[in-house]
Amino acid sequence: MAIDSRYRMSQERLEELKNELEYLQTVREKEVSEQIKEARSFGDLSENSEYDEAKTEQGKLYSKIAEIKDLIENAVILEASHSGGQAVTMGSRVTVREQSDDETETYEIVGSQEANPMQGRISDESPLGRSLIGHKKGDMVVFEAPMGVLHYEIVEIEN
Repeated sequence: MAIDSRYRMSQERLEELKNELEYLQTVREKEVSEQIKEARSFGDLSENSEYDEAKTEQGKLYSKIAEIKDLIENAVILEASHSGGQAVTMGSRVTVREQSDDETETYEIVGSQEANPMQGRISDESPLGRSLIGHKKGDMVVFEAPMGVLHYEIVEIEN
């Protein structure tokens, strides 16, 4: 079974990752190198906690750089499709009303790399995101969530 290692994201997120990678490979890498150099100057490396901490920091940095490179190399740019506001697509802002409490909430449908439910950005791969895609204003969507089966009505769509 092949594992799909592509990461769906917007062009903006890809640019953020590229900028972060550049910062880590230039500014941050020099800072860590300086920490190691300074720690070496303290003498015996076998009992040098500053050196150990600097090397640990370097390992974390290289791990983060590798992670970001992987995200960039396997990025799939998702374009917000414009359906004239008729149906929910990637990039849509969707206002939904939960049937059980009549509360409304607005979510933006984004790729998994940009999801941040606390900011109202949900992944198209999440249970709610997946159930909203393709539906229109007035449609009822039912989906399984960790807290049980939820029923939402689509109140508004902005594409």
